Amino acid sequence: MRVTFLLFPLGMFALAAPTLAHDAASGWQYEQFCCNGNSHNGDCQMIPATTVRIIKGGYQVTLAPGDHRLATRAHIFRLPQDTTRHSPDGEYHLCLYPTEDTPRCFYAPDMGF
Repeated sequence: MRVTFLLFPLGMFALAAPTLAHDAASGWQYEQFCCNGNSHNGDCQMIPATTVRIIKGGYQVTLAPGDHRLATRAHIFRLPQDTTRHSPDGEYHLCLYPTEDTPRCFYAPDMGF
């Protein structure tokens, strides 16, 4: 009985601990809202810079199968600048959730102009 009493507070602490987002390949963490899964099967990952074009008011991302682990067919997304998140590693990253048709979060490097 005493062991149960001691383990109960530890179990409650474990349940209360925050769930962390998975890491980008370069080591920083995607925001918890943006990612589901982990670095092997999650919905966030770096995408090739060649898939991104800066357009008026934001970005156009043209994905082909293989550009993102969830992309099984071609996609063109227009993503507004005001919802774009800062990419700490200077690369483009895209989170697709709940399906490959839905960009949940887009990370971009600073535009530098």
